[in-house]
Amino acid sequence: MTTPTMTHRLAAEFIGTFWLVLGGCGAAVFAANPAGDYSVGIGYLGVSLAFGLTVLTGVYAFGTISGGHFNPAVTLGAAIAKRVEWAAVPRYWAVQIVGGLLAGLTILVIAKGRPLFNASGNMAANGYGANSPHGYSLLAVLIVEVLLTFIFLLVILGSTDDRAPKGFAGLSIGLTLTLIHLISIPISNTSVNPARSTGVAFFNGAGAPAQLWAFWLAPLVGAALAGALYPLLFGRTDELADRPVRDTALEG
Repeated sequence: MTTPTMTHRLAAEFIGTFWLVLGGCGAAVFAANPAGDYSVGIGYLGVSLAFGLTVLTGVYAFGTISGGHFNPAVTLGAAIAKRVEWAAVPRYWAVQIVGGLLAGLTILVIAKGRPLFNASGNMAANGYGANSPHGYSLLAVLIVEVLLTFIFLLVILGSTDDRAPKGFAGLSIGLTLTLIHLISIPISNTSVNPARSTGVAFFNGAGAPAQLWAFWLAPLVGAALAGALYPLLFGRTDELADRPVRDTALEG
């Protein structure tokens, strides 16, 4: 099998991150509560499924090319676990952020096609305090974002381990992200992904840009802990340290 070039890997990360933000945040903006009175719409459950489905489909489509990260925290955790070379980290981060921002801009342009749409506070941004969906504190948000990102990375590293059953990584990763959203949308609007948070924060305004630091810090801390602890807890497969993370479960 031909090894993907860095250009191919970056293209996969860009498109995958764009798809994640467009699908997940787009569902929240357009479909969660379209009537504005909770009488119709997909609600928290639908938005959770939307995020999970974007990652599920993205991993199956692009996992064998770039590893299917679509998330700076995943890239950091993978690098610490020696699943991706450190030289790729800043390039992955760059295309993930740009992909997220382009998706946020796309959502904004589409949303403005609806009469009287006001982007301020309505772009599915993450937040704490007054910007949390249900007023959760900064401490509560930091705890849940660190913990859920930590679990998310353990699932990703386990699902893509050479010892894992073949063909199921996308399913387990997508379902885990769905569950994460079911837990934490009311708390922080769910980040666990700095690119997702950055992609909509500046279009959302209403204090979201000033709180963005929390949705970089907490996911990166959780991912770093998982990347460091996974090999210690579960052992390390005989992978080359400079080999890009690959979804071995998709290569049966």
